[in-house]
Amino acid sequence: MVSLRLHLAFLTFVAPAFYPGNVEGTDWRWITFEGKSGPGQGKHIVFVTGDEEYRSEESMPMLARILAVHHGFRCTVLFAIDEQAGQIDPQVVDNIPGLEALDDADMMVLFLRFRELPDEQMKHIIDYTNSGRPIMGFRTSTHAFAYRKHKDSPYAKYSFQDETFPGGYGRQVLGETWINHYGQHQKESTRGLIAEGMENHPIVRGAGEIWGPSDVYGITTLAGDATPIIVGSVLVGMDPNDPPKPEKKPLPVAWTKTYTGDAGKTSRVFATTMGHAGDFHDADFRRLAANACYWCLGMEDAISPHSSVDIVGAYEPNPIGFGGHKKGMKPLDHRIATRP
Repeated sequence: MVSLRLHLAFLTFVAPAFYPGNVEGTDWRWITFEGKSGPGQGKHIVFVTGDEEYRSEESMPMLARILAVHHGFRCTVLFAIDEQAGQIDPQVVDNIPGLEALDDADMMVLFLRFRELPDEQMKHIIDYTNSGRPIMGFRTSTHAFAYRKHKDSPYAKYSFQDETFPGGYGRQVLGETWINHYGQHQKESTRGLIAEGMENHPIVRGAGEIWGPSDVYGITTLAGDATPIIVGSVLVGMDPNDPPKPEKKPLPVAWTKTYTGDAGKTSRVFATTMGHAGDFHDADFRRLAANACYWCLGMEDAISPHSSVDIVGAYEPNPIGFGGHKKGMKPLDHRIATRP
């Protein structure tokens, strides 16, 4: 009995407590961070993740925690789920449970790559896209969907190479589809600078020079009314102090645009081809992402250059690469420990 009491006392002092991450009664397959105080109170942002390479299953919960704890937004993060194994698996391309959360969300954030979702799941994404509510897309979301097995699906036109809806979701909604690696992948990094004339744009308020290990993506001509906010120089190596390659002109790596869907309603859109897990170690990139959420929601007057974008909890993502995700992870593992 004494040893049991000592064991329980030990747990009381050393076991981590958690900020209430998952809303009581919700499914284990996603996680919701309830906002604390801040301008975002009353707004619900839904993050839809599923990419095999860049560790969005780690970076998006981290960004959601920042927005919830420091800014007051309610943030739900959805994942590619292996139902049989009961864990997150970004290599599962046809299952993202919980997309019904988009039905009454205030904002959708996508970090997807080559998904082929069943129609009943995809419907929530496309209904949201046509609703006029704001949309943000990271990196591989330029090629978010690839319908290879079910080309007769009503959603197949959103595939990244579609010709009837040219460029699919990426080009039509976000501004560009997959083109190529303009910089050498994993050998040349990105220095992001504010685009000429955008120095006073609210999205860059408080943000300085950005550096990230992601390589610059190729861009043809951005679609619609897309306006570059950040242009990225290809650096000769993977160090922030490396010089740019003189033969590679800077290309847009972050931009704003609008999208008018089938219902005739117009959304504010922010897209960036950055999003390598290592990019989020850069505070200026985190600030850009946080500011962009405010702008997308029409809350640019609330953007403060001094607001916190400090990482909440641990952020130690696995190296990028196919098959390199942390095995056995469940959404609740992203809860915020409040004491060691």
